Amino acid sequence: MATKLVVKPQITVSHLSPPLPNSIEMLRTQRSTVSATNNNNKKFSRFGDWSFAQRTISLNKAAEQQNVQVSESDFRADASQIKIELYDALQGINRGIFGASSDKKSEIEELVKQLESQNPTPEPTSSLDKVAGSWKLIYSTISILGSRRTKLGLRDFITLGDLYQNINTSEGKAVNVIKFNARGLSLLSGELRIEARFKIASKSRVAIFYNSSAITPDQLMNVFQKNYDLLLGIFNPEGWLEITYVDENLRIGRDDKGNIFVLERSQEDKL
Repeated sequence: MATKLVVKPQITVSHLSPPLPNSIEMLRTQRSTVSATNNNNKKFSRFGDWSFAQRTISLNKAAEQQNVQVSESDFRADASQIKIELYDALQGINRGIFGASSDKKSEIEELVKQLESQNPTPEPTSSLDKVAGSWKLIYSTISILGSRRTKLGLRDFITLGDLYQNINTSEGKAVNVIKFNARGLSLLSGELRIEARFKIASKSRVAIFYNSSAITPDQLMNVFQKNYDLLLGIFNPEGWLEITYVDENLRIGRDDKGNIFVLERSQEDKL
């Protein structure tokens, strides 16, 4: 039986999780196909496999040598290319939860900004069908470091698993599901489940209100009992969220604390 606490903690926000290789390969295949098709129609197309920054520098040099004008559109990578570079940048940092270097954070944020500038859904709250469903977190600027990580046992004893967000737009409900594995308890698996409701606040923003939370099974609740407020304070979604990018497979949001969240669509329904 789950132990439920309805607590109003000091609030931070979250959604989180790692990239799916199939998504990366699909994007790379699409990019290769488009690149091959348009190879004879694009200036400087030989730079297609370079990073966006490298292509920009190369285009500038080529333009100077050939004395031609290069427009801003020549520098702009398409969304598929930016996604590939974003997935590559996210490799090996465990969703950013346990920290990342300043250079890595800057690289990721720059790619996020590039995607946001090409948002195909500028008014997402008017197209909630694109937001509905199950999402898996692949990156967040929220992190669990130092004494917080130690208190929660997330160094050796407990492993943080996948983090999902499930959105039911017809009911105005969102559920965050955070998976855990406790090694010392015969590989006991469990989850923290946080339910919240949301209301549309603008064409791109939703206000989120905490409803309730539960940890299952009871053995896992006993592990977190002493530091439950700390755990809930990290993952509680209350506040507001600006949806800055959303397409069929990827969603980016920024919250009222200045945090960034990148999620990809999941095939698993956790509601």
